Amino acid sequence: MVDEVSAGFVVFWPHPLEYLLLHYVEGHWDFPKGHIEGGESELEAAKRELKEETGLDVHVYDGFRHTYTYSFRSYEKNKKVEKRVIFRVARANSREVLLSHEHIDYAWLPYDKALERLTYDNAKNLLREANSFIRRLTF
Repeated sequence: MVDEVSAGFVVFWPHPLEYLLLHYVEGHWDFPKGHIEGGESELEAAKRELKEETGLDVHVYDGFRHTYTYSFRSYEKNKKVEKRVIFRVARANSREVLLSHEHIDYAWLPYDKALERLTYDNAKNLLREANSFIRRLTF
């Protein structure tokens, strides 16, 4: 049973092709994402979270939707939480990132370096799939 659902983006810049990674306060590197709030669609939540976390506006591409689920221990809720995260692909309209308080750094990285920097295997698998999709796009 899933306790929480979040939505996010694999954000890229086309020329040269680079991916946006965020360094979270907890210490890991990942893609921008956040909780879906009441009444929001996946896409609305992903756009809102991206704007809150980075200040970026994006162009969203249809045809890519990747989901993964993971568990973590919530000390606030005093229990194990099952979380599903839904990702789409989006091209940034700017490279100027305004970080939120949830992050301590960010990086625009080419595919190989982004793959190395990501902390979790599920994020690395997501990047592999997203990169394959993005390389077939025309800008």
